[in-house]
Amino acid sequence: MDLKSKIHVIEDFPEKGISFKDITTLLNDADAFKQAVDEMIDYLKDKDITKIVGPEARGFFFGAPVAYAMGLPFVPIRKVGKLPRETEQFSYDLEYGTDSIEVHKEDIHEGDKIAIIDDLLATGGTVNATAHLIEKLGGTVNSMCFLIELTDLKGREVNKDYDIKSLVQYNI
Repeated sequence: MDLKSKIHVIEDFPEKGISFKDITTLLNDADAFKQAVDEMIDYLKDKDITKIVGPEARGFFFGAPVAYAMGLPFVPIRKVGKLPRETEQFSYDLEYGTDSIEVHKEDIHEGDKIAIIDDLLATGGTVNATAHLIEKLGGTVNSMCFLIELTDLKGREVNKDYDIKSLVQYNI
């Protein structure tokens, strides 16, 4: 099945000039959702992964089922203030300001081999910050896997040191 056909594109949302890729239509199609998760698993199965990490919030949609199916732990990366135990944070620059993400310190260890899974690779800033946060705690990023890649935004170039797979590509 063509996964791209299961993603609804909405022009001028959330503002004029933006072409929004609505993945809820894919999530609402059990066969398409299963195929997307299965394709991610197929890509990762020989990558020597010990944990799956998913950035908040849409990374949870794909990261958790991939981790479950592969028999691996799932580690959520959250916005600051959402995790109750001791955390490690990483701040990164946005176009207009900064943002920060965090993870429980005890969830990433020296020697962990990690795949980061998210719904979208755009400019690459969030996944790059996620990778740096993992590395700060001693983990290694073995792979990054995305449902969608917006190729014109060059997120792959920002993350050129990492192994990257996207299931669907768009030129914006």
